[in-house]
Amino acid sequence: MAKIKWVRATEIIDSRGNPTVETVIGLDDGVSAARASVPSGASIGKYEAVELRDNDPTRFEGMGVLKAVENVNKIIGPAIVGKDPQNQIEIDQLLVKLDGTSNKSKLGANAILSVSLAVAKVAAQSFKIPLYKYLNKLAFNINLPVSITAMPTPVFNLINGGKHGTGNLDFQEFHVIPASHKKYHEGLRLCDEIYQTLKKVLRYRNAISSVGDEGGFAPNLFTNMDAIELLSDAIKETPYRLAYDVFFGLDAAASHFKKGGSYQIKDQPAALSSDELIKYYQNLQERYHLLILEDPLGEDDWDDWVKLMGIMGESVIIVGDDLFTTNPERLKKGIAEKAANAILIKPNQIGTLTETLAVVKQAKDAGFKTVVSHRSGETNDTFVADLAVGIAVDYVKFGAPARGERVVKYNRLLEIENELFPS
Repeated sequence: MAKIKWVRATEIIDSRGNPTVETVIGLDDGVSAARASVPSGASIGKYEAVELRDNDPTRFEGMGVLKAVENVNKIIGPAIVGKDPQNQIEIDQLLVKLDGTSNKSKLGANAILSVSLAVAKVAAQSFKIPLYKYLNKLAFNINLPVSITAMPTPVFNLINGGKHGTGNLDFQEFHVIPASHKKYHEGLRLCDEIYQTLKKVLRYRNAISSVGDEGGFAPNLFTNMDAIELLSDAIKETPYRLAYDVFFGLDAAASHFKKGGSYQIKDQPAALSSDELIKYYQNLQERYHLLILEDPLGEDDWDDWVKLMGIMGESVIIVGDDLFTTNPERLKKGIAEKAANAILIKPNQIGTLTETLAVVKQAKDAGFKTVVSHRSGETNDTFVADLAVGIAVDYVKFGAPARGERVVKYNRLLEIENELFPS
């Protein structure tokens, strides 16, 4: 196998106009070279690995990543030159050791992850196999034996609220999800048609139809229920049937509207206790057939999550994002306490590919549903699409079927589907 000959990182711009890290790795065969860039979240759980920023107010309002870039070029790169890129576990362990902190705050998770992903990409290129097949092979190597027998089901964020929208909706994401029995391209078409219909409904009602960070609409609505009603109206204007062809999902991101010990949402005049918020979710599920409910409660409110699971866990997929932050210790606690039944997987929350795969194995072994996710600040890198297929997750969440950095990932899944399951 060819060895790593050079590593070069640069500062590029993500989909929100903020700097991020891109790393390119070349092998000594003179042919193979691959690049990987790292996304960034707006809604960041406090237990995520640290994204290193320069905090220099004279550049990009302090958001620059020149320190992270320098860490790749001067520390990480020289340490991995000469190594075989197929030794992903060994290289990732070296990256963690070079950093030496529990949250990757020294070198930066953005620096470390850019290298980890580029190593996997260049190894796949050297093997001359698609990245998803290489990642599937790598998964087997860490005792995550998964076979690619189907495509993941997409979760589309059609209305952006919270930190992804204009701030007038408390809940962060309002999802439509095609039924899992539909083929991937059918589900993509279904949700794209609902998206286009929703645009017409918004304009008919003289509501704002501009889009948020993740490509979903960010309308000027009064309550969260208004957003769900709009989605319901849009579906009624299509041939598709709610709770048969398509389902609703919701990412509440509740930590961001929790004030003290209660939750304040626009739908209710008074702040809600956790019990009252759970009852609110029950009513939504009964009325609208929620399939997925993500981050419904505060990220440290373990007892409330357990209570919610006892009430709704049999009928709804309860997803932990801020609760787990792709972290094995937090997931271990969640499994033991039965606090959720699904996990959102974001590689930049933990910082290396092999650590990500280990968390996926941990979740699958516990019978959890797995959802590979983008971030609100994205690049045109399609790594997460190949990852989702390669490790056979249940769902993917890449935003709306709009904006190039989202669409490129959905289109990559189309390409993979055509390779694996040609019609």
